[in-house]
Amino acid sequence: MIKSPPFVDSAFLEKLGQSPHKEKLTEYLALLKPLDEQGRYLPFDDLRYRWPSGLDTTLCWALVKKARVVQYVRLLPLGEPIQWGQFVLTPLAQRALSVVDRQATTAALEYMTHHIGETAHFSYLLNDLIEDEAISSSQLEGAATTTLVAKDMLKRNRLPRTPDERMVIGNYKMMNFAWDKRYEPLSVELILQLHRVGVEGIDDAQYSPGCFRSNDQVVVQDGEGNTVHTPPPVAGIVTRINEWVRWINQSHNDPAHPDYLHPMIKAITLHFALGYEHPFRDGNGRVARALFYWFMFKNDFSAFRYIAISILLRNAPVKYGRSYLYSETDGLDLTYFIDYQCSVILRAVTDFTTAYQKSLAYAEGYDQWLMASGLFARLSEKQRTVLQVAKGGMAKEFTAVNVKENLKCSYNTAATALNGLVELKLFEKKKLGREWVFFLRPQGTNP
Repeated sequence: MIKSPPFVDSAFLEKLGQSPHKEKLTEYLALLKPLDEQGRYLPFDDLRYRWPSGLDTTLCWALVKKARVVQYVRLLPLGEPIQWGQFVLTPLAQRALSVVDRQATTAALEYMTHHIGETAHFSYLLNDLIEDEAISSSQLEGAATTTLVAKDMLKRNRLPRTPDERMVIGNYKMMNFAWDKRYEPLSVELILQLHRVGVEGIDDAQYSPGCFRSNDQVVVQDGEGNTVHTPPPVAGIVTRINEWVRWINQSHNDPAHPDYLHPMIKAITLHFALGYEHPFRDGNGRVARALFYWFMFKNDFSAFRYIAISILLRNAPVKYGRSYLYSETDGLDLTYFIDYQCSVILRAVTDFTTAYQKSLAYAEGYDQWLMASGLFARLSEKQRTVLQVAKGGMAKEFTAVNVKENLKCSYNTAATALNGLVELKLFEKKKLGREWVFFLRPQGTNP
């Protein structure tokens, strides 16, 4: 369990002029800043171990808190009774915002696609990345389906066989729904629709698809069964949500205006708000993350269609949970949650950019190999692309249906391309159920 910060008020700082504190005034005043020596915005739970010995812990915290309060930016009203979520724009957040502005906009994505040129294999990479958020978000919520099995299900359009697989399908549909609805304003109805699309058909008695919870028995527990968050009461859910819906729909995009706020900060805040309110019986985390994506899509950050933050959240679920708790226990100082999300987004965008650069480098090397091998003239354009994807490892199995979808061609064209690769002894095929599945021949058996 985390240690909540002590309550302090401005009068508490009067102790600085009293013994024995005034003898250490210089050491105390050195703490009058929002960040630590390494530029980190740490919670009381961490800071209390870092202050010089002999100093009063509560007084140290009072100084840090005073320095933070004067820099607070007010965000949105939350909870019952209402508290205002606030934050401090930290160096970490500024780095993340800069990277997102340069590498994750629609314009940046169009540049990537244009720079790749006619090498259509990039569409395979993008379609593969679309699946990652749906799968990892489900795994973060406890789905036991492996990534390999989940990808196979999505690529082959196979019907789900288990509740965990239905969870993956639901998340996949919800992410696509968020993309399709990116031009709509936020509303209570849109939030309910997201939930319905994401959880319907998994266990309707457990989730109550598209309906808010009807009682106050929903709590958030840690891995040991301890209650770590009790949501606001069910009475007033719609009214409270409408309050922050209005804030989300309000424009803060004018850099010349004093209330300017970067869209990603608003998206992360929306993520927090849904999780804090916890309006559904189950599925709150998935809807919260989908709303983050919806707002990024809405504000022209299309590359986030292919950037999976849940992969990194899944790898460190304790840190994700604590970032919520640090904010909640420190008077809704959302800086902890915003900073953690910014650190995750920074890594996720970097991973996406790296994948693109590797794809570009591989495409250039593949073209040279294709010409040197003499295969260029023997293969159609579609066959060259499929072979490139297979050799690059972006997909291991192919069907006429998924080739048709990825390369935007007819079913017959896709089937002809795949069977031609078999005839050239570059691919093999086997029948799974009613479907032919094609795959690259093992190395050393190619002609």
